[in-house]
Amino acid sequence: MKNEKRYLYLSDAEWRVLLLALNKMRSKLIAQGRYTDAVDEIILKMAG
Repeated sequence: MKNEKRYLYLSDAEWRVLLLALNKMRSKLIAQGRYTDAVDEIILKMAG
């Protein structure tokens, strides 16, 4: 199976909601003492 890149086009408002949700999820994981690597990776991909 080959890796295909997928692109997601979001409005500014949608991008903001997604970023806030990811940050909230990251905060919950930190509070539980769990790893945040996957969420961090998605946030970094959004920034780039």
